[in-house]
Amino acid sequence: MGIFIKKQLSQLVAEANESEKGLKKTLGSGALVALGIGAIIGAGLFSLTGIASADNAGPAVVYSFIAAAIGCGFAGLCYAEFASMIPVAGSAYTYSYATMGELVAWIIGWDLVLEYALGAATVAVSWSQYVNKFLHSVGIDLPNYLLHGPWDELNGVNMGGMINLPAIVIVCLLSLLLIRGTKESASLNNILVILKVTVVIIFIALGWGFINSANHTPFVPANVGEEMVKSGEMSFFNFFSSDYFGHYGISGILRGAGVVFFAFIGFDAVSTAAQEAKNPQKGMPIGIIGSLVVCTILYVLFSYVLTGLENYMNFKGDASPVTTAFAHTGYTFLNSFLTMAIIAGYTSVMLVMLMGQSRVFYSMSVDGLLPKMFSDLHAKNRTPWKTNIVFMIFVSIFAGFIPVSDLGHMVSIGTLFAFVLVCIGVIVMRKTNPDAPRGFKTPFVPVLPILGVIVCLVLMAGLPVESWERLAIWLALGLVIYFTYGLKNSKLNKKK
Repeated sequence: MGIFIKKQLSQLVAEANESEKGLKKTLGSGALVALGIGAIIGAGLFSLTGIASADNAGPAVVYSFIAAAIGCGFAGLCYAEFASMIPVAGSAYTYSYATMGELVAWIIGWDLVLEYALGAATVAVSWSQYVNKFLHSVGIDLPNYLLHGPWDELNGVNMGGMINLPAIVIVCLLSLLLIRGTKESASLNNILVILKVTVVIIFIALGWGFINSANHTPFVPANVGEEMVKSGEMSFFNFFSSDYFGHYGISGILRGAGVVFFAFIGFDAVSTAAQEAKNPQKGMPIGIIGSLVVCTILYVLFSYVLTGLENYMNFKGDASPVTTAFAHTGYTFLNSFLTMAIIAGYTSVMLVMLMGQSRVFYSMSVDGLLPKMFSDLHAKNRTPWKTNIVFMIFVSIFAGFIPVSDLGHMVSIGTLFAFVLVCIGVIVMRKTNPDAPRGFKTPFVPVLPILGVIVCLVLMAGLPVESWERLAIWLALGLVIYFTYGLKNSKLNKKK
Protein backbone atom coordinates (compact mmCIF):
# COMPACT_ATOMS: atom_id res chain seq x y z
CA MET A 1 0.00 0.00 0.00
CA GLY A 2 1.20 3.53 -0.72
CA ILE A 3 -0.01 6.92 0.43
CA PHE A 4 1.26 8.52 -2.78
CA ILE A 5 -0.40 6.13 -5.21
CA LYS A 6 -2.03 8.00 -8.10
CA LYS A 7 -5.12 7.42 -10.20
CA GLN A 8 -4.41 6.94 -13.87
CA LEU A 9 -6.00 9.47 -16.19
CA SER A 10 -7.55 6.68 -18.25
CA GLN A 11 -9.23 5.31 -15.12
CA LEU A 12 -10.70 8.72 -14.24
CA VAL A 13 -12.05 9.20 -17.75
CA ALA A 14 -13.64 5.72 -17.63
CA GLU A 15 -15.33 6.61 -14.32
CA ALA A 16 -16.81 9.68 -15.95
CA ASN A 17 -18.71 7.66 -18.53
CA GLU A 18 -22.43 7.57 -17.85
CA SER A 19 -23.95 4.34 -16.64
CA GLU A 20 -27.20 3.28 -15.10
CA LYS A 21 -25.61 3.54 -11.67
CA GLY A 22 -23.89 6.87 -12.18
CA LEU A 23 -24.88 10.47 -11.58
CA LYS A 24 -27.28 11.89 -14.16
CA LYS A 25 -25.83 14.15 -16.87
CA THR A 26 -28.36 16.99 -16.79
CA LEU A 27 -26.35 20.24 -16.78
CA GLY A 28 -25.68 22.26 -19.94
CA SER A 29 -23.22 25.16 -20.34
CA GLY A 30 -25.84 27.74 -19.36
CA ALA A 31 -26.79 25.84 -16.21
CA LEU A 32 -23.09 25.55 -15.27
CA VAL A 33 -22.55 29.30 -15.67
CA ALA A 34 -25.66 29.89 -13.54
CA LEU A 35 -24.33 27.38 -10.99
CA GLY A 36 -21.12 29.41 -10.70
CA ILE A 37 -22.93 32.75 -10.46
CA GLY A 38 -25.28 31.21 -7.91
CA ALA A 39 -22.34 30.29 -5.69
CA ILE A 40 -20.41 33.53 -6.15
CA ILE A 41 -22.94 36.35 -5.85
CA GLY A 42 -24.15 36.47 -2.29
CA ALA A 43 -22.82 37.71 1.04
CA GLY A 44 -19.64 39.00 -0.61
CA LEU A 45 -21.34 41.47 -2.90
CA PHE A 46 -24.06 42.54 -0.49
CA SER A 47 -21.92 42.92 2.64
CA LEU A 48 -18.16 42.78 2.08
CA THR A 49 -18.08 45.60 -0.47
CA GLY A 50 -19.07 48.14 2.18
CA ILE A 51 -16.70 46.69 4.78
CA ALA A 52 -13.69 46.68 2.44
CA SER A 53 -14.34 50.23 1.27
CA ALA A 54 -14.79 51.60 4.80
CA ASP A 55 -11.88 49.84 6.45
CA ASN A 56 -9.35 49.36 3.66
CA ALA A 57 -9.65 50.81 0.18
CA GLY A 58 -12.28 53.55 0.07
CA PRO A 59 -13.76 54.00 -3.43
CA ALA A 60 -10.68 52.15 -4.75
CA VAL A 61 -12.36 48.93 -3.60
CA VAL A 62 -13.08 48.77 -7.33
CA TYR A 63 -9.35 48.07 -7.83
CA SER A 64 -9.47 45.52 -4.99
CA PHE A 65 -12.13 43.57 -6.87
CA ILE A 66 -10.03 43.63 -10.03
CA ALA A 67 -6.94 42.39 -8.14
CA ALA A 68 -8.90 39.60 -6.45
CA ALA A 69 -10.45 38.62 -9.79
CA ILE A 70 -6.99 38.32 -11.37
CA GLY A 71 -5.90 35.96 -8.57
CA CYS A 72 -9.05 33.88 -8.93
CA GLY A 73 -8.66 33.97 -12.70
CA PHE A 74 -5.28 32.21 -12.49
CA ALA A 75 -6.81 29.40 -10.45
CA GLY A 76 -9.97 29.39 -12.59
CA LEU A 77 -8.01 28.76 -15.79
CA CYS A 78 -6.24 25.82 -14.12
CA TYR A 79 -9.57 24.45 -12.87
CA ALA A 80 -10.97 24.73 -16.40
CA GLU A 81 -8.19 22.59 -17.87
CA PHE A 82 -8.61 19.87 -15.25
CA ALA A 83 -12.40 19.91 -15.51
CA SER A 84 -12.21 19.43 -19.29
CA MET A 85 -9.70 16.57 -18.89
CA ILE A 86 -11.21 14.82 -15.87
CA PRO A 87 -15.00 15.29 -15.90
CA VAL A 88 -15.53 13.49 -12.59
CA ALA A 89 -17.35 14.69 -9.48
CA GLY A 90 -14.97 15.80 -6.74
CA SER A 91 -13.24 18.95 -7.95
CA ALA A 92 -9.72 19.55 -6.57
CA TYR A 93 -9.87 16.23 -4.68
CA THR A 94 -10.02 14.28 -7.94
CA TYR A 95 -7.40 16.47 -9.63
CA SER A 96 -4.99 16.00 -6.71
CA TYR A 97 -5.54 12.21 -6.79
CA ALA A 98 -4.35 12.16 -10.42
CA THR A 99 -1.33 14.42 -9.95
CA MET A 100 -0.01 14.26 -6.37
CA GLY A 101 -1.32 11.00 -4.95
CA GLU A 102 -3.85 9.63 -2.50
CA LEU A 103 -2.68 11.32 0.71
CA VAL A 104 -2.70 14.81 -0.82
CA ALA A 105 -6.08 14.03 -2.40
CA TRP A 106 -7.48 13.01 0.99
CA ILE A 107 -6.18 16.18 2.63
CA ILE A 108 -7.72 18.46 0.01
CA GLY A 109 -10.97 16.48 -0.08
CA TRP A 110 -11.32 16.68 3.69
CA ASP A 111 -10.49 20.37 3.51
CA LEU A 112 -13.08 21.03 0.78
CA VAL A 113 -15.82 19.37 2.82
CA LEU A 114 -15.14 21.77 5.68
CA GLU A 115 -15.04 24.72 3.26
CA TYR A 116 -18.44 23.94 1.75
CA ALA A 117 -20.13 22.86 5.00
CA LEU A 118 -18.99 25.88 7.03
CA GLY A 119 -19.65 28.16 4.08
CA ALA A 120 -23.24 26.93 3.88
CA ALA A 121 -23.69 27.28 7.65
CA THR A 122 -22.30 30.81 7.73
CA VAL A 123 -24.52 31.93 4.85
CA ALA A 124 -27.53 30.27 6.52
CA VAL A 125 -27.03 32.48 9.58
CA SER A 126 -26.89 35.62 7.39
CA TRP A 127 -29.92 34.41 5.43
CA SER A 128 -31.83 34.10 8.70
CA GLN A 129 -31.10 37.70 9.67
CA TYR A 130 -32.20 39.10 6.30
CA VAL A 131 -35.39 37.04 6.43
CA ASN A 132 -36.04 38.50 9.87
CA LYS A 133 -35.57 42.03 8.45
CA PHE A 134 -38.00 41.31 5.63
CA LEU A 135 -40.62 39.81 7.97
CA HIS A 136 -40.27 42.83 10.26
CA SER A 137 -40.94 45.15 7.29
CA VAL A 138 -44.29 43.40 6.72
CA GLY A 139 -45.25 43.44 10.39
CA ILE A 140 -44.11 39.96 11.45
CA ASP A 141 -41.62 39.67 14.32
CA LEU A 142 -40.15 36.34 15.36
CA PRO A 143 -39.05 35.96 19.00
CA ASN A 144 -35.38 36.72 19.55
CA TYR A 145 -34.61 33.32 21.09
CA LEU A 146 -35.53 31.64 17.77
CA LEU A 147 -33.18 33.86 15.73
CA HIS A 148 -29.87 33.38 17.53
CA GLY A 149 -27.81 30.51 18.89
CA PRO A 150 -27.09 30.28 22.63
CA TRP A 151 -23.53 31.61 22.22
CA ASP A 152 -24.24 34.47 19.80
CA GLU A 153 -22.90 37.78 21.07
CA LEU A 154 -23.03 41.41 19.97
CA ASN A 155 -20.28 43.69 21.30
CA GLY A 156 -19.50 41.13 23.98
CA VAL A 157 -23.09 40.83 25.18
CA ASN A 158 -24.98 37.55 24.82
CA MET A 159 -28.01 38.00 22.57
CA GLY A 160 -30.22 35.70 24.63
CA GLY A 161 -30.90 33.21 21.89
CA MET A 162 -31.64 29.49 22.07
CA ILE A 163 -31.66 28.35 18.44
CA ASN A 164 -31.45 29.92 15.00
CA LEU A 165 -34.54 28.19 13.70
CA PRO A 166 -34.81 29.86 10.25
CA ALA A 167 -31.20 28.87 9.49
CA ILE A 168 -31.94 25.23 10.32
CA VAL A 169 -35.14 25.24 8.27
CA ILE A 170 -33.47 26.56 5.10
CA VAL A 171 -30.58 24.08 5.36
CA CYS A 172 -33.04 21.20 5.70
CA LEU A 173 -35.25 22.37 2.82
CA LEU A 174 -32.34 22.80 0.44
CA SER A 175 -30.85 19.44 1.43
CA LEU A 176 -34.16 17.73 0.71
CA LEU A 177 -34.30 19.51 -2.65
CA LEU A 178 -30.84 18.20 -3.51
CA ILE A 179 -32.00 14.68 -2.67
CA ARG A 180 -34.89 15.19 -5.09
CA GLY A 181 -32.47 15.69 -7.98
CA THR A 182 -29.73 17.83 -9.54
CA LYS A 183 -31.96 18.98 -12.41
CA GLU A 184 -34.63 20.25 -10.02
CA SER A 185 -31.97 21.95 -7.87
CA ALA A 186 -30.41 23.58 -10.92
CA SER A 187 -33.81 24.83 -12.07
CA LEU A 188 -34.40 26.57 -8.74
CA ASN A 189 -30.87 27.95 -8.83
CA ASN A 190 -31.46 29.38 -12.32
CA ILE A 191 -34.56 31.23 -11.07
CA LEU A 192 -32.69 32.63 -8.05
CA VAL A 193 -29.73 33.67 -10.19
CA ILE A 194 -31.97 35.51 -12.65
CA LEU A 195 -33.66 37.33 -9.75
CA LYS A 196 -30.53 38.50 -7.98
CA VAL A 197 -28.64 39.42 -11.15
CA THR A 198 -31.65 41.44 -12.28
CA VAL A 199 -31.65 43.35 -8.99
CA VAL A 200 -27.89 43.94 -9.18
CA ILE A 201 -28.35 45.39 -12.67
CA ILE A 202 -31.30 47.52 -11.47
CA PHE A 203 -29.16 48.83 -8.59
CA ILE A 204 -26.37 49.76 -11.01
CA ALA A 205 -28.71 51.30 -13.61
CA LEU A 206 -30.82 53.33 -11.17
CA GLY A 207 -27.96 54.27 -8.91
CA TRP A 208 -25.63 55.45 -11.67
CA GLY A 209 -27.58 58.67 -12.23
CA PHE A 210 -27.35 59.57 -8.51
CA ILE A 211 -23.58 59.14 -8.12
CA ASN A 212 -22.06 62.06 -6.21
CA SER A 213 -18.56 62.68 -7.58
CA ALA A 214 -17.53 64.08 -4.19
CA ASN A 215 -17.85 60.59 -2.73
CA HIS A 216 -15.23 59.38 -5.22
CA THR A 217 -12.76 62.14 -4.30
CA PRO A 218 -10.07 61.11 -3.61
CA PHE A 219 -10.63 57.78 -5.33
CA VAL A 220 -7.62 56.30 -3.53
CA PRO A 221 -7.62 57.76 0.02
CA ALA A 222 -4.16 58.62 1.32
CA ASN A 223 -2.37 56.22 3.65
CA VAL A 224 -0.48 58.13 6.35
CA GLY A 225 2.11 55.37 6.67
CA GLU A 226 2.83 55.34 2.94
CA GLU A 227 3.37 59.10 3.02
CA MET A 228 5.80 58.67 5.95
CA VAL A 229 7.74 56.03 3.99
CA LYS A 230 8.01 58.38 1.00
CA SER A 231 9.32 61.20 3.19
CA GLY A 232 11.80 58.92 5.00
CA GLU A 233 10.07 59.23 8.39
CA MET A 234 9.35 55.48 8.49
CA SER A 235 11.10 52.47 6.99
CA PHE A 236 9.14 50.13 4.74
CA PHE A 237 9.68 47.25 7.18
CA ASN A 238 8.18 49.25 10.05
CA PHE A 239 5.30 50.34 7.82
CA PHE A 240 4.55 46.74 6.83
CA SER A 241 4.18 45.76 10.49
CA SER A 242 2.37 48.93 11.57
CA ASP A 243 -1.33 49.68 11.93
CA TYR A 244 -1.08 51.94 8.89
CA PHE A 245 -0.65 49.00 6.53
CA GLY A 246 -3.92 48.08 4.85
CA HIS A 247 -5.76 51.25 5.80
CA TYR A 248 -6.20 53.04 2.48
CA GLY A 249 -3.58 53.80 -0.14
CA ILE A 250 -1.94 51.05 -2.21
CA SER A 251 -1.66 48.73 0.79
CA GLY A 252 -5.36 49.28 1.47
CA ILE A 253 -6.20 48.15 -2.04
CA LEU A 254 -4.14 44.99 -1.51
CA ARG A 255 -5.68 44.31 1.91
CA GLY A 256 -9.09 45.01 0.40
CA ALA A 257 -8.36 42.42 -2.29
CA GLY A 258 -7.85 39.87 0.48
CA VAL A 259 -11.20 40.83 2.00
CA VAL A 260 -13.24 40.82 -1.20
CA PHE A 261 -11.55 37.60 -2.35
CA PHE A 262 -14.19 35.90 -0.21
CA ALA A 263 -16.77 37.34 -2.59
CA PHE A 264 -15.38 35.19 -5.40
CA ILE A 265 -15.46 31.90 -3.51
CA GLY A 266 -17.81 29.54 -5.26
CA PHE A 267 -16.69 29.22 -8.87
CA ASP A 268 -14.70 26.11 -7.88
CA ALA A 269 -18.02 24.51 -6.88
CA VAL A 270 -18.84 24.29 -10.59
CA SER A 271 -16.12 21.67 -10.99
CA THR A 272 -17.74 19.42 -8.37
CA ALA A 273 -20.62 18.92 -10.81
CA ALA A 274 -18.39 17.88 -13.73
CA GLN A 275 -19.80 14.35 -13.82
CA GLU A 276 -23.32 15.75 -14.22
CA ALA A 277 -22.43 17.99 -17.17
CA LYS A 278 -23.83 17.00 -20.55
CA ASN A 279 -20.65 18.02 -22.43
CA PRO A 280 -17.96 18.61 -19.75
CA GLN A 281 -15.11 19.19 -22.22
CA LYS A 282 -16.93 22.27 -23.49
CA GLY A 283 -19.30 23.10 -20.65
CA MET A 284 -16.90 23.09 -17.68
CA PRO A 285 -14.48 25.76 -19.01
CA ILE A 286 -17.47 27.90 -20.05
CA GLY A 287 -19.10 27.42 -16.63
CA ILE A 288 -15.97 28.25 -14.61
CA ILE A 289 -14.53 31.11 -16.65
CA GLY A 290 -17.93 32.45 -17.71
CA SER A 291 -19.20 32.77 -14.14
CA LEU A 292 -15.95 34.49 -13.06
CA VAL A 293 -16.12 37.02 -15.91
CA VAL A 294 -19.80 37.85 -15.38
CA CYS A 295 -19.38 38.28 -11.62
CA THR A 296 -16.22 40.39 -11.96
CA ILE A 297 -17.97 42.85 -14.28
CA LEU A 298 -20.97 43.08 -11.95
CA TYR A 299 -18.73 43.48 -8.87
CA VAL A 300 -16.70 46.34 -10.37
CA LEU A 301 -19.79 48.28 -11.53
CA PHE A 302 -21.68 47.56 -8.30
CA SER A 303 -18.85 48.75 -6.04
CA TYR A 304 -18.36 51.89 -8.15
CA VAL A 305 -22.03 52.83 -7.79
CA LEU A 306 -22.17 51.86 -4.10
CA THR A 307 -19.26 54.13 -3.12
CA GLY A 308 -20.62 56.89 -5.39
CA LEU A 309 -23.99 56.96 -3.68
CA GLU A 310 -22.67 57.08 -0.10
CA ASN A 311 -19.41 58.22 1.46
CA TYR A 312 -17.35 55.11 2.14
CA MET A 313 -16.75 56.09 5.78
CA ASN A 314 -20.46 55.68 6.49
CA PHE A 315 -20.25 51.96 5.73
CA LYS A 316 -18.29 51.24 8.91
CA GLY A 317 -20.11 48.55 10.86
CA ASP A 318 -23.00 48.58 8.36
CA ALA A 319 -24.27 45.04 7.76
CA SER A 320 -26.53 46.16 4.91
CA PRO A 321 -24.66 48.82 2.91
CA VAL A 322 -26.86 48.22 -0.13
CA THR A 323 -30.00 49.63 1.46
CA THR A 324 -27.98 52.46 3.04
CA ALA A 325 -26.63 53.55 -0.33
CA PHE A 326 -29.86 52.96 -2.23
CA ALA A 327 -31.66 55.43 0.04
CA HIS A 328 -29.94 58.22 -1.94
CA THR A 329 -31.64 57.25 -5.20
CA GLY A 330 -35.21 58.18 -4.37
CA TYR A 331 -36.30 54.63 -5.18
CA THR A 332 -36.60 53.55 -1.55
CA PHE A 333 -39.88 51.77 -2.32
CA LEU A 334 -37.66 49.07 -3.88
CA ASN A 335 -35.89 48.35 -0.59
CA SER A 336 -38.10 45.34 0.16
CA PHE A 337 -37.41 44.01 -3.32
CA LEU A 338 -33.67 44.43 -2.70
CA THR A 339 -33.94 42.52 0.56
CA MET A 340 -35.77 39.71 -1.21
CA ALA A 341 -33.03 39.59 -3.85
CA ILE A 342 -30.36 39.33 -1.17
CA ILE A 343 -32.30 36.46 0.41
CA ALA A 344 -32.44 34.80 -3.01
CA GLY A 345 -28.71 35.34 -3.39
CA TYR A 346 -27.94 33.66 -0.10
CA THR A 347 -30.29 30.79 -0.93
CA SER A 348 -28.53 29.95 -4.19
CA VAL A 349 -25.11 30.13 -2.49
CA MET A 350 -26.23 27.61 0.13
CA LEU A 351 -27.70 25.36 -2.54
CA VAL A 352 -24.43 25.17 -4.46
CA MET A 353 -22.31 24.79 -1.31
CA LEU A 354 -24.44 21.89 -0.04
CA MET A 355 -24.30 20.27 -3.46
CA GLY A 356 -20.53 20.70 -3.66
CA GLN A 357 -19.66 19.05 -0.35
CA SER A 358 -21.94 16.07 -1.04
CA ARG A 359 -20.21 15.47 -4.39
CA VAL A 360 -16.76 15.54 -2.78
CA PHE A 361 -17.80 12.99 -0.14
CA TYR A 362 -19.41 10.91 -2.90
CA SER A 363 -16.13 10.76 -4.81
CA MET A 364 -14.09 9.90 -1.71
CA SER A 365 -16.53 7.10 -0.87
CA VAL A 366 -16.42 5.71 -4.42
CA ASP A 367 -12.65 5.46 -4.00
CA GLY A 368 -13.07 3.51 -0.76
CA LEU A 369 -11.61 6.24 1.44
CA LEU A 370 -14.94 6.70 3.24
CA PRO A 371 -17.72 4.19 4.07
CA LYS A 372 -19.88 3.02 1.16
CA MET A 373 -23.01 4.72 2.53
CA PHE A 374 -21.67 8.09 1.33
CA SER A 375 -21.72 6.93 -2.30
CA ASP A 376 -25.10 5.14 -2.17
CA LEU A 377 -27.38 6.73 -4.76
CA HIS A 378 -31.12 7.15 -4.46
CA ALA A 379 -32.84 4.42 -6.50
CA LYS A 380 -35.01 6.90 -8.42
CA ASN A 381 -33.24 10.26 -8.28
CA ARG A 382 -29.65 8.95 -8.47
CA THR A 383 -28.39 11.47 -5.94
CA PRO A 384 -26.10 10.73 -2.95
CA TRP A 385 -29.02 11.06 -0.57
CA LYS A 386 -27.39 9.58 2.53
CA THR A 387 -24.55 12.08 2.26
CA ASN A 388 -27.10 14.87 1.88
CA ILE A 389 -28.86 13.76 5.07
CA VAL A 390 -25.62 13.48 7.08
CA PHE A 391 -24.56 16.99 6.09
CA MET A 392 -28.06 18.34 6.54
CA ILE A 393 -27.67 17.42 10.22
CA PHE A 394 -24.03 18.56 10.46
CA VAL A 395 -24.58 21.95 8.80
CA SER A 396 -27.85 22.50 10.70
CA ILE A 397 -26.05 22.12 14.03
CA PHE A 398 -23.48 24.75 13.06
CA ALA A 399 -26.09 27.10 11.62
CA GLY A 400 -28.56 26.72 14.47
CA PHE A 401 -26.39 26.66 17.56
CA ILE A 402 -22.80 27.74 16.94
CA PRO A 403 -21.62 31.30 16.15
CA VAL A 404 -19.91 30.47 12.87
CA SER A 405 -19.14 34.04 11.82
CA ASP A 406 -15.66 33.83 13.36
CA LEU A 407 -15.00 30.70 11.28
CA GLY A 408 -15.45 32.54 7.99
CA HIS A 409 -11.70 32.75 7.47
CA MET A 410 -11.54 28.95 7.58
CA VAL A 411 -13.68 28.85 4.46
CA SER A 412 -11.22 31.14 2.68
CA ILE A 413 -8.05 29.40 3.82
CA GLY A 414 -9.47 26.07 2.67
CA THR A 415 -10.37 27.50 -0.72
CA LEU A 416 -6.95 29.10 -1.19
CA PHE A 417 -5.28 25.82 -0.22
CA ALA A 418 -7.31 24.04 -2.91
CA PHE A 419 -6.38 26.71 -5.47
CA VAL A 420 -2.66 26.24 -4.74
CA LEU A 421 -2.85 22.47 -5.27
CA VAL A 422 -4.84 22.82 -8.49
CA CYS A 423 -2.32 25.30 -9.92
CA ILE A 424 0.56 22.97 -9.04
CA GLY A 425 -1.39 20.02 -10.41
CA VAL A 426 -1.66 21.56 -13.89
CA ILE A 427 2.12 21.86 -14.10
CA VAL A 428 2.56 18.25 -12.94
CA MET A 429 -0.04 16.93 -15.39
CA ARG A 430 1.59 18.75 -18.32
CA LYS A 431 4.83 16.87 -17.46
CA THR A 432 3.34 13.44 -16.75
CA ASN A 433 0.57 13.40 -19.38
CA PRO A 434 1.56 15.92 -22.06
CA ASP A 435 -0.41 14.22 -24.85
CA ALA A 436 -3.67 13.65 -22.93
CA PRO A 437 -6.78 15.13 -24.63
CA ARG A 438 -7.63 18.54 -23.21
CA GLY A 439 -10.90 20.29 -24.03
CA PHE A 440 -9.30 23.47 -22.69
CA LYS A 441 -5.63 24.33 -22.15
CA THR A 442 -4.42 26.81 -19.54
CA PRO A 443 -2.28 29.38 -21.38
CA PHE A 444 1.33 30.25 -20.50
CA VAL A 445 2.12 27.15 -18.45
CA PRO A 446 4.03 27.10 -16.10
CA VAL A 447 4.15 30.90 -15.67
CA LEU A 448 0.41 31.42 -15.14
CA PRO A 449 -0.05 28.55 -12.61
CA ILE A 450 3.04 29.74 -10.69
CA LEU A 451 1.54 33.24 -10.48
CA GLY A 452 -1.66 31.62 -9.20
CA VAL A 453 0.27 29.81 -6.46
CA ILE A 454 2.06 33.02 -5.42
CA VAL A 455 -1.13 35.10 -5.25
CA CYS A 456 -2.98 32.44 -3.23
CA LEU A 457 -0.08 31.98 -0.78
CA VAL A 458 0.12 35.74 -0.23
CA LEU A 459 -3.59 35.88 0.54
CA MET A 460 -3.27 32.87 2.88
CA ALA A 461 -0.40 34.56 4.73
CA GLY A 462 -2.64 37.54 5.44
CA LEU A 463 -5.28 35.46 7.24
CA PRO A 464 -5.37 35.32 11.07
CA VAL A 465 -3.31 32.78 12.99
CA GLU A 466 -6.53 31.29 14.38
CA SER A 467 -7.52 30.25 10.86
CA TRP A 468 -4.32 28.24 10.48
CA GLU A 469 -4.82 26.65 13.92
CA ARG A 470 -8.41 25.57 13.20
CA LEU A 471 -7.42 24.25 9.79
CA ALA A 472 -4.60 22.24 11.40
CA ILE A 473 -7.00 20.69 13.94
CA TRP A 474 -9.49 19.71 11.22
CA LEU A 475 -6.76 18.25 9.01
CA ALA A 476 -5.28 16.32 11.97
CA LEU A 477 -8.70 14.73 12.55
CA GLY A 478 -8.86 13.89 8.85
CA LEU A 479 -5.44 12.23 8.89
CA VAL A 480 -6.50 10.02 11.80
CA ILE A 481 -9.52 8.85 9.78
CA TYR A 482 -7.40 8.31 6.67
CA PHE A 483 -4.74 6.16 8.36
CA THR A 484 -7.25 4.16 10.42
CA TYR A 485 -9.86 3.63 7.68
CA GLY A 486 -9.13 5.22 4.31
CA LEU A 487 -5.70 3.71 3.65
CA LYS A 488 -6.89 0.20 4.57
CA ASN A 489 -9.99 0.39 2.38
CA SER A 490 -8.60 2.35 -0.56
CA LYS A 491 -9.74 0.59 -3.75
CA LEU A 492 -6.66 1.78 -5.60
CA ASN A 493 -4.29 0.37 -2.99
CA LYS A 494 -6.19 -2.92 -2.87
CA LYS A 495 -5.48 -3.44 -6.56
CA LYS A 496 -1.75 -3.29 -5.96
